[in-house]
Amino acid sequence: MKTAENIRVFALGGVGEIGKNMYVIEIDEDIFIIDAGIMFPDEEMFGIDLVLPDITYLVENKERVKGLFLTHGHEDHIGGVPYLIQQVQVPIYGTKLTLGLVEDKLSQVGVLSKANLQVIDADSIMMFDKASVSFFKTTHSIPDSVGVSIHTSQGALVCTGDFKFDQTPIDDQDADLYKMATLGKEGVLCLLSDSTNAEKQGFTKSERIVGAEIQKVFAKAEGRVIVASFASNIHRLQQVLDAAYLHNRKVAIVGRSMVRVIDIAQTLGYLRIPDDLLISIMDVDHYPERDITILSTGSQGEPLAALSRMAKGMHKQVTIKKGDTVIISATPIPGNELSIAKTVNLLCRSGADVIYGRNNIHVSGHGCQEELKLMIQLMKPAYLLPVHGEYRMQKAHAKLAEEMGMESDRIVVLDKGESIEFTNKVGKRGPKIHTGNMLIDGAGVGDIGAIVLRDRKLLSQHGIFIVIVTLSKEKKCIVAGPEIISRGFVYVREAEEMMNHAAKLVRETIEQSLGENQRDWGTLKGNVRDVLYQYLFEQTKRKPMILPIFMEV
Repeated sequence: MKTAENIRVFALGGVGEIGKNMYVIEIDEDIFIIDAGIMFPDEEMFGIDLVLPDITYLVENKERVKGLFLTHGHEDHIGGVPYLIQQVQVPIYGTKLTLGLVEDKLSQVGVLSKANLQVIDADSIMMFDKASVSFFKTTHSIPDSVGVSIHTSQGALVCTGDFKFDQTPIDDQDADLYKMATLGKEGVLCLLSDSTNAEKQGFTKSERIVGAEIQKVFAKAEGRVIVASFASNIHRLQQVLDAAYLHNRKVAIVGRSMVRVIDIAQTLGYLRIPDDLLISIMDVDHYPERDITILSTGSQGEPLAALSRMAKGMHKQVTIKKGDTVIISATPIPGNELSIAKTVNLLCRSGADVIYGRNNIHVSGHGCQEELKLMIQLMKPAYLLPVHGEYRMQKAHAKLAEEMGMESDRIVVLDKGESIEFTNKVGKRGPKIHTGNMLIDGAGVGDIGAIVLRDRKLLSQHGIFIVIVTLSKEKKCIVAGPEIISRGFVYVREAEEMMNHAAKLVRETIEQSLGENQRDWGTLKGNVRDVLYQYLFEQTKRKPMILPIFMEV
């Protein structure tokens, strides 16, 4: 392994936010990418389906990229892989389950043939010109989670991925504390560590506690039990399947992502499903209600997910009714609280017994303060970069490290694009890398920008006001119109006087402009827009989008 003269670390996503994880490590001319996730849109992103990191920097330097290393199979870490691989075709390294989920995503987008998938495990070591890459087991809410260590002549750069220290994991696969401690003993230059629960004291509870609570709910339920969870929370799914089997219930699966994940996990041996336990959702009505369990997507209140459609009575096969017990086994992603509250209200109105927000019905897959301290204690990093969390979480993580005795100048809270560079094991702030969001709307990737979002926001708030006029430039006159169309602004039949006056103002403005020999369409439209904007705001205190349409004869 050659000497690494210069090392640069930065995040294209995953800092100052929940989701969209993508971390970049440059070792001289070589680039290593850790994770490629997505983020779900906030309430200001009207019509947007998914948010990806802007990968312009990686595309511009794609010849230098040596590989993409995946820590685990959650959407916020692998959801962006199909979009990255279309522009930067590099080997993708991940564990068996992680790559199984990635392969399914690549197939859906039609880019599987472009992918070079390399299966690794916790004992794998990948050799490169300037570095070697090794892995270590971590505990999370999905099997096959690993941390990534990039070994250089200056020391190791370690990314924990999402982790907690669960002493009684569902799959009996313990976190490899010995390997973590060995890394710390050999020398960790920089630790990129999960900050999600940095504000929460103590330890995160074991996943087995949730299993016991689910068993209690199943024992009491007299009707159907409907469980909503993240499709990729395979440990939770296993506990629901175990509870259903123990209480002689059949299980029907609802939601395309849930069906796909369970099929992949079962095929690869990560889910144990007894024979004859699963039935089709079409056959639910053929069994007594107390013999049925339904596993569903929609734990975040997504409007189009299965649980929301059941609550609204819009699902083809299942409608929530009195006697049903609904378990929402997930915590809200920041920003989704309102959606979940609406779904819970609808479920309650339908007569269901809704169990959510209860202490032991869900536990986090992320470590709390004592676990973050333990990771720092094991790794003994020269520098700490709190990642994977909103800014306040990163700051809380930094404060923990200071309380443990780390010097403040060795704890670096980075924003997206901000970098830290290491030379001779000494870190300093580096240049800012271009970052941003790449928005996905339907089949469009990256074709929606800030201006389009601003227009959508304006339309959602005050509607649109369209003016159609037919002109003759030769005769300098209006041939037809103005015709006015309003949507989402006012009810036209109840505002005829205002509409007529608006039409009169448009006519007067155009005639005046033509009389002054203003024949440029842009100027004419600007004049009309200005007059209407002032008049409509005076009348209504609203600011609709004003769209003049001129036709020439």
